[in-house]
Amino acid sequence: MEIDQTIIDAIAQAGVQAGAQADARAGGTSAILRAALTGPLRGRIALVSSFGSESAVMLAFAADIDPAVPVLFLETGQHFPETLAYRDQLTAHLGLSDVRSLRPAERQLQDRDPQGQLWAFDPDACCALRKVEPLDEAMIPFAAWLTGRKRAQAATRAQLPIVERARDGRLKINPLAHWTPAELDAEMTRRALPRHPLAGLGYRSIGCAPCTRPVGEGEDARAGRWAGLAKTECGIHA
Repeated sequence: MEIDQTIIDAIAQAGVQAGAQADARAGGTSAILRAALTGPLRGRIALVSSFGSESAVMLAFAADIDPAVPVLFLETGQHFPETLAYRDQLTAHLGLSDVRSLRPAERQLQDRDPQGQLWAFDPDACCALRKVEPLDEAMIPFAAWLTGRKRAQAATRAQLPIVERARDGRLKINPLAHWTPAELDAEMTRRALPRHPLAGLGYRSIGCAPCTRPVGEGEDARAGRWAGLAKTECGIHA
């Protein structure tokens, strides 16, 4: 699990280029991912993706460098059908060869949420069962992971660093931290990437169907997640 400081420094230095100015954004992000995917972390790093409305950009940059990077998708059993179809479409479009759909253990579902309604009265417990625990298990072989989080998504992410330590000591890398929604949209257009079917309906951050709604004018991208609750994160980014 030990990660040499030189690895962190190399990725952080690439992040300086990514955040310097908008016209350097793509080159900086590519540099971050190249340092992460082809350096000493190769074979010990995974990309965690929700296959949501902005996920295509991160996945495309990663596929440019290593289409065999392990991509971990949390198959909660509560997703919109559109998200599952988009996962398959984007996987084929980008030539990703190691997309892993992580599911909670069937015994755990039967013991803790036999009716599939845990989200309605204890969303934290639902996220723990369907997201946090399956990801914790899947991450055992890995020393680091890539996320698609951005500072512009919510006030709670405004200070998001390029490189951070996760709660378990693993390295967590956020190559798109500096990107704005307009820049992401432009990059998707430039690359002619498929769009999530719900993105055009006001869904800017897409999670499980029961806990996601479209966002209104002036709301941040994640306002539609667990709307009306104090909850802002599922728990994998605690």
